Amino acid sequence: MIVCDSLFVFLMVGMIMGASASSVWYNLRVPHPTKEVPILDYDLALLFQPMLLLGITVGVSLSVVFPYWLITVLIIILFIGTSSRSFFKGIEMWKEETLLKEKAKQEATMVNSRGELLIDTKYEPLIPKEEKSALEVMCLNLRWKRMLVLMAVWLGFLLIQVIKNNTKACSVLYWVLFGLQFPIAFVVFGYETVKLYKDHKKRMTTGCLEYICEASIAWTPMNLGFCALCGIIGGTVGGLLGSGGGFVLGPLLLEIGVIPQVASATATFVMMFSSSLSVVEFYLLNRFPIPFALYLTTVSVLAGFWGQFFVRRLVKCLGRASLIVFILSGVIFASAVTMGVVGTEQSIKMINNHEFMGFLGFCTSQ
Repeated sequence: MIVCDSLFVFLMVGMIMGASASSVWYNLRVPHPTKEVPILDYDLALLFQPMLLLGITVGVSLSVVFPYWLITVLIIILFIGTSSRSFFKGIEMWKEETLLKEKAKQEATMVNSRGELLIDTKYEPLIPKEEKSALEVMCLNLRWKRMLVLMAVWLGFLLIQVIKNNTKACSVLYWVLFGLQFPIAFVVFGYETVKLYKDHKKRMTTGCLEYICEASIAWTPMNLGFCALCGIIGGTVGGLLGSGGGFVLGPLLLEIGVIPQVASATATFVMMFSSSLSVVEFYLLNRFPIPFALYLTTVSVLAGFWGQFFVRRLVKCLGRASLIVFILSGVIFASAVTMGVVGTEQSIKMINNHEFMGFLGFCTSQ
């Protein structure tokens, strides 16, 4: 099979959708590591999902316009940048975890006034903590009202794409439908923004410093605007490069202070919606090879599930959540190298064959 144009981008979207869907299914049965709250942060999901979907619709349209070599260059720059930042973030977390482990050892071993070594023994509590079953954890992680809002936003964008696909490109109706995506995204984002800002202001007034949404960011208007900008840029790049926006959202959540377990679960949750929308859009553009894509998606579903299983067990065994950050960084870097090599080889072939390597017309390529 000859890989031409942006075929590998389309196939990668399908694989990301499969991996994210299986990861979400696994994470629904995993409890939050520190609190009695869902491991999926629905506030952050509602904050980023509308802007990611908006950016993806723009990015997918541009993906059939941009030349192959430019997409390859953007992939290398984006993935190396995000993987490097995630790697340094992982090093910081590793150092913090090491200090905490050393402190715990010092507290566990003490010497009394006579020089006798005392070992601090952990006793079982009188009332043991009740272990929740997988079904109970899943019920805790599912927030049906929030889930329905996310589904409604996704269906709204999907419906617009289906209708737009049956409309003549660049016609008046086409641009009207294209413009309808903006109110949908901004209404949901605006509602969640007001909610987070009021919650932050209330906590600051009452003196409660507990972090909102598991993130240490102060939800000021400037920071909320920054998150909107990152969501749109991440979605546009995700639609353009086929990454679903997850390679941008994951490192961003870590950057604002979300713990790795929640950042990973929330990023894959949002990525499931964004990547599935990309798949539908590429299919409507007749640029999605169904048989080969189904095969790769099935493989990625299994890989995503077992990957989550082994990583969670490894984190629990070693007591280092920073491993999630290092794995994320490694996967992104490996993707940059792999797709960079494949893209460079294909671009060289196109040059040798004297193929057209410029921008295509927007209206004629839709």
